Amino acid sequence: MKGKKASESKATTTHLILPNDTNVLGNLMGGQLLSWMDLTSAIAAHRHCGRVVVTASVNNVSFNRAIGLGDIVTIEAKVSRAFTSSMEVYLDVSIENRTTGTKTKSNEAIYTFVAVDQNGKAIEVPELIPESKEEQIRFDGALRRKQLSLILAGKMKPDDASELKALFT
Repeated sequence: MKGKKASESKATTTHLILPNDTNVLGNLMGGQLLSWMDLTSAIAAHRHCGRVVVTASVNNVSFNRAIGLGDIVTIEAKVSRAFTSSMEVYLDVSIENRTTGTKTKSNEAIYTFVAVDQNGKAIEVPELIPESKEEQIRFDGALRRKQLSLILAGKMKPDDASELKALFT
């Protein structure tokens, strides 16, 4: 199976924050943002493998800055690493100033998807070829994040986590 570049999986969505998207403080509801991130990252994962994908986990979400009523939000997602049947997708969320057009990063997240066949069985995905320095950093970190997640789930012994051990030796 031929590898694919990270740029080939890029998915971008843009949303205007309306009153029905906000909480009583006038800020975007976290669950709404999670839903939009799930959809955007699913598109990126699908673009990478060309198959049906299912969300396996939401590995990390950081809400660094409130997103207010009337803000324009852009979500960019790209596959950061592909394993046998799973793909890690890294998302960057930014707020656009409606007057100046300046974008400010507000949130980021990491989702994991698994490609499945018509019976819901996991299938192999193409390897990922990082192109930029940032993509390489995210690619390298993905294996450490996967090993940590497997250890926490009891599916890997800490002694077998070669990438994590390398950080401390």
